[in-house]
Amino acid sequence: MAVVRHESRAIRTSDDVVAIRHLARDWAIELGFSLVDQTKLVTAASELARNVVTYAKAGQVRIESLNDGPKRGLRLVFEDEGPGIADIEKALHDGFSTGGGLGLGLGGAKRLCNEFAIDTAPGRGTKVTIARWK
Repeated sequence: MAVVRHESRAIRTSDDVVAIRHLARDWAIELGFSLVDQTKLVTAASELARNVVTYAKAGQVRIESLNDGPKRGLRLVFEDEGPGIADIEKALHDGFSTGGGLGLGLGGAKRLCNEFAIDTAPGRGTKVTIARWK
């Protein structure tokens, strides 16, 4: 699988979350994703970017256009140096939230993508990688 192009953005504020939504949509449109797939990717990106602002206060996202033979895709990697997640299983369960939200962010993002990976530990920050293929 080849990374065709990439771009990184800082995540610090709600305005950054909006900018990341637009960036993900623009890249998905360029790759010819259907409206449904665009919406799934943008929603997942928004949830994960919001988590960075809410729990870690700052982080970054790297968006990558992927080429795997005939398949085209987008991968987004969200990284922060926040408090980390103590119990990933709980965090992925709908309704669980330590920030007072609905508790749909991580689990929802996982369901909206073709690939989902999380690397985290308390005190070490969090890295969430998602990908959507067309």
